[in-house]
Amino acid sequence: MPSRKEPVVTATRRLLLAALAATTLAGCASATADPQPRAAPSGINLTPDQHRLTTPKVDSIAALVPDGVRSRGTLQVVDSLGTVPPLDFYATDDKTIIGAEPDLASLVADVLGLKVQFNPESWENVFVGLDSGKYDVGFTNITVTEARKEKYDFATYRLDNLGFEARKGSGWKVTGPEDVAGRTIGVSSGTNQEKLLLAWSDQDVKAGLKPVDVKYYQNSADHYLALGSGRIDAWLGPNPTTAFHAAQTGQTEIVGTYSGAGKDVQGKIAATVKKGNPLNTAVNAALNEIIKNGTYAQVLQCWGLSNEAVPGSEINPPGLPKTN
Repeated sequence: MPSRKEPVVTATRRLLLAALAATTLAGCASATADPQPRAAPSGINLTPDQHRLTTPKVDSIAALVPDGVRSRGTLQVVDSLGTVPPLDFYATDDKTIIGAEPDLASLVADVLGLKVQFNPESWENVFVGLDSGKYDVGFTNITVTEARKEKYDFATYRLDNLGFEARKGSGWKVTGPEDVAGRTIGVSSGTNQEKLLLAWSDQDVKAGLKPVDVKYYQNSADHYLALGSGRIDAWLGPNPTTAFHAAQTGQTEIVGTYSGAGKDVQGKIAATVKKGNPLNTAVNAALNEIIKNGTYAQVLQCWGLSNEAVPGSEINPPGLPKTN
């Protein structure tokens, strides 16, 4: 069974999580599934004591699990952890994995009659692990793209929107490429938000405007420091994390959102398996089960992601178009 990698903990991250934890009053889960979503708590539990939501095994769906995975008894989930809520991160003890993504992965494992095992990796190693067969499925904010569909199969579970986070009171709104011309914007390399930003910069240049000054950060503590000090005008990241950070700190705001798949396609986040892996059918069915029984809605509501809910899980829907 793969071992968990220990996180690199910075003083900035400790202070940030401590401040966020101080605002929390309740957890995001109950011991068993309820038929209807509960009201969202006034705070989000960032401690290791999560009391994660569970749901019953469904035999007809569990029967879809490939024999090798069923006999092993574990669902090996690969995830790429950031340092802030609400998607996939370490709790205040700096070792317990919590967030919306592991909550949903755990529910899927419940339906399949498997024990979930989380395996934190760097972003690029998520796909290396899937390619090699080391891990069964990725639950880590992976956007469906046409290029990725050549190597992977997908079962969707959330809309993919990106958010531009700027210092509060900037008076700046982002609706398209012209609004970022000449601006300094931070982004993580190898992501769809990087592709969008670079494409917008190219459009600006072709329109006779200034290109975007793109700055790269792989650690959220670093880009938050850069944003707070004014070294970047905005940070472009997944809408859930940017919106949560802005709401909790009160020092920044979301000045624009955009589909992670671009203007022509609504981006969608999906559980991801190696191409041809029959496990995808089981994961898709399990996702539709938790959507139907209400536990899916409870998880999204607790982590502030209800506006990114999908009515049903799709297999390999249209994704982010290929770029030339």
